[in-house]
Amino acid sequence: MPRQYHIMYSYYMDNKKILVVDDDPGLRELLHEYLTTQGYEVEAVADGNMMEQALARNPVNLVILDLMLPGEDGLSLARKLRARSKLPIIMLSARGEDVDRIIGLEVGADDYLAKPFNPRELLARIRAVLRRNDEPSAGNDMLEQGEKYRFGSFQLDMNSRSLAKDGLEIPLTAGEFNLLRIFTEHPNRVLSRDHLMDLMKGYERSPFDRSIDVRVTRLRRKIETDPATPEYVRTVWGEGYLFTPAGKVA
Repeated sequence: MPRQYHIMYSYYMDNKKILVVDDDPGLRELLHEYLTTQGYEVEAVADGNMMEQALARNPVNLVILDLMLPGEDGLSLARKLRARSKLPIIMLSARGEDVDRIIGLEVGADDYLAKPFNPRELLARIRAVLRRNDEPSAGNDMLEQGEKYRFGSFQLDMNSRSLAKDGLEIPLTAGEFNLLRIFTEHPNRVLSRDHLMDLMKGYERSPFDRSIDVRVTRLRRKIETDPATPEYVRTVWGEGYLFTPAGKVA
């Protein structure tokens, strides 16, 4: 990792805590030094066991998690983290192929970055993920009083950033919540993948980026009776996605 990318003065102080999990001691040292200069409180550990110990000691705002770790790998650890919390996760991997990115997003990571990377790019990803996680929702003429939006048997609470069905909460990641919020703000309107990426804010993408498709698939698993034949988030072939609050129209 080139050390010329170090920035020794912080212009973005927000006192949030980041946990770095990577078995490369040089990278841990680099990220600890760099992110600390950017105003974050950083702890860096080498494996999943140390990650669990660190999380038990203190809460964190975001985890940077390497895919290839000794013992339990990053995908398994991300899946466990996501099963018990909405904690934002950015995955790192020396394997930057699309399939690895898609698998990382499938298990619930909020973003994915291939090694080697410029620390400034990682910083931009961190800020974007944390911003999406903290961002208050925009206004919507269709929102009910109290910033709650209902569709079918679901209720999306913009203030608590939560989704419930018949009173029972359905856990959503920050990315899933923001995608659903965007759909509720643009009901009965086809949104292209590029437009969705722009509305999600902060995602880097290539011309062949399919991460929106992955996020739609994850969201459908949580709100559709049969994700294979969706009623609420429908695919409009060649155009994008259409959110229909009333359910699928025959």
